[in-house]
Amino acid sequence: MSRRFAAFSIALLCPFGALAANWPQWRGPAGDGTSPETDLPLRWSATENIRWRCALPDAASTPAVWGEAVFATGHDGDKLLAYRINAADGTIVWTRQVGTANPIRTPPQGTKYDRGSQKYNRFYRVAAPSPVTDGETVVFHFGTGDLAAYDFDGRQLWSHNLQKEHGAYTIWYGHANSPVFVGDLVIGVCMQDSLLDEPGKKPAESYVIAHDKRTGALRWKTLRMTAAIAEHCDAYTTPLVRSANGKSEVIVVGGEQIDAYDAATGKLLWYLPDFKGNRTITGPTLVGDILYTTGGMRGPLTALKLGGAGKLPPEAIVWQQRRATPDSPSPVVAKDLVFWVSDNGIASCADAKTGELKWGEQRLPGEHKASPLAAAGRIYFLSYGGKCTVIAAAEKFEKLAENSIGDETIASIAAAGGRLYIRGKTALYCVGK
Repeated sequence: MSRRFAAFSIALLCPFGALAANWPQWRGPAGDGTSPETDLPLRWSATENIRWRCALPDAASTPAVWGEAVFATGHDGDKLLAYRINAADGTIVWTRQVGTANPIRTPPQGTKYDRGSQKYNRFYRVAAPSPVTDGETVVFHFGTGDLAAYDFDGRQLWSHNLQKEHGAYTIWYGHANSPVFVGDLVIGVCMQDSLLDEPGKKPAESYVIAHDKRTGALRWKTLRMTAAIAEHCDAYTTPLVRSANGKSEVIVVGGEQIDAYDAATGKLLWYLPDFKGNRTITGPTLVGDILYTTGGMRGPLTALKLGGAGKLPPEAIVWQQRRATPDSPSPVVAKDLVFWVSDNGIASCADAKTGELKWGEQRLPGEHKASPLAAAGRIYFLSYGGKCTVIAAAEKFEKLAENSIGDETIASIAAAGGRLYIRGKTALYCVGK
């Protein structure tokens, strides 16, 4: 009872700042890839600063951390699994099977792809969405549409399968959006091929959806049918939450549109249509009233000033940068600078207010899918091969360290309690001094 009251009080009084010691969701306390942690490890290797290694089946999800509880997902055979792990020593406290999955991989070359069904490339994992927690409840989501809530003792509170309840997924490369908490709601998105231009196909809905976090009851569902067609409808992004005008706004990027919804009711508040690009993987980053995002497919990195209602004017776009922009990794902002890395490892830095390029064309080792972490005056860039390049969060490029866990990873780093958590293909690693 005391834990429930404490979690409720924290959520009311200080929804982000009080969670500084935790990493409750995808991209951290504010969903922006930053952490207030100041005493994080700078260097590690297979034999240095690895506090523990917990063997887990394959996944692409970032763990959620609350106190000594670390939550992770995995895909083992046909089982979709949820875990609670002890942060102190890496032992598994409990394991729960949430669903089943037997994903069909990309059809052989030359084979016609049937739109309306999913195909999967080498980077996709059914255990791609990241768990979210508030210190009382933890919600797990999978690319199958399985959505389930548990308490910290592993008791299931409720479960849904969104495909069975709201229609089969038609996103081309597998559903991967993570849910977020807003008050007593768990909110998720589905952005996928509408099939409106495909003769003979039944149209497919894209939507934003909210469930009661304690009971799982459907609180609202809002259709999100943009002007995009085919693969341009697809988005793998996670919503951001912003407080404005006495409301909690749920900001969504994808389908060649940026928009926001009232978290309490699902009502559309504002939107920017014709945000051309393609399918969107790169997650948005919010700092104050400026949103940093791309339109997908290595489109320009855009700074968008938020405010107002209804359709935003073109002048809301403050600046755009087109040099070496990412397809997958999200941008991150630190010290009034925005940092990003392209999928082939070209890192760049610009003034967050003006877009003026401070430095670029800095080659980092490996292929990059994970989003960078900003913490302790540093930027951590993690490659697909498990190499992490750490640079100074500064106007001049300065490499501070280059580390490796010796394991492949797509998941982004989590930071909590003076430690880094890195989800590899074969294990979860806790990095600490």
